Amino acid sequence: MAEETAGALTEELTFTEAIAVELGYRGAHFAGYAEQPGQRTVAGEMRRALETVLRRPIEMDCAGRTDAGVHALAQYVSFPATAAELSMPARRLMSSLVALTPDDISIRALHRAPAGFSARFDAEARHYRYRVACGPTRPVMGWDHTWWLRTVPELDVDAMNAAARPLVGEHDFRSFCKASSAELLIADGRSTSRNLSDVSVDVTVEAGERLIVFDVAGNAFLHNMVRAIVGTLVEVGRGHRPVGWVADVLAARDRCAAGPTAPAQGLVLECVDYPSGVLTPWL
Repeated sequence: MAEETAGALTEELTFTEAIAVELGYRGAHFAGYAEQPGQRTVAGEMRRALETVLRRPIEMDCAGRTDAGVHALAQYVSFPATAAELSMPARRLMSSLVALTPDDISIRALHRAPAGFSARFDAEARHYRYRVACGPTRPVMGWDHTWWLRTVPELDVDAMNAAARPLVGEHDFRSFCKASSAELLIADGRSTSRNLSDVSVDVTVEAGERLIVFDVAGNAFLHNMVRAIVGTLVEVGRGHRPVGWVADVLAARDRCAAGPTAPAQGLVLECVDYPSGVLTPWL
């Protein structure tokens, strides 16, 4: 009965625009973005905060459903809004969301968008960064968002970049998708093909610590896709596999052909691209 009442209340509202909340979060203590019964999730925390402020049921879209332990710097969550809600000062909604969300979520900005905007379906690209620290020195500042390869003194960055080139473009990435998820997609008649615009590896220094970073950008991603790509490239960087092996893995369309899935803690959703002008900062 309560769900029917909530649905009826939502149907009676007239939505004139959409609001997109730009947020970041530390994923260590979340069971991922998507809501799950009995689990602490980013979507669950955001829904509670938004429904408390707006005093109505909220239907949210997000730009990328991160796995348990994965972090985000600029995730986007959108929902339709009424004229009355858009008439309130943006700083009021901002301060309320900051007060109502836990310390491992950061409300970074609010944006207005045209009616019908979806943070998920209107996204043009998603950008991820994965961080790796090599050698016996334990990372300090990067500890919570880095994969520490303590027994690996170094990774061959040039070899990993060469191995990654065949992954750029549109391909069937079934080899880099969690097997059970790929089976569900195929059974449902959906594609495991995705289009990657960038897969690159570099060395950087963050907060005084030397890290190897993997940058991956694409229109959309499969379950565990970025982490499987990183785990596979690391096998090349360690010298365990030749450069040409990654192309063979891609062609195999079999998760068993690829390398291990890198740990969740090293992965960060860095940003999401939308068409120019679709998001207007709401100040």
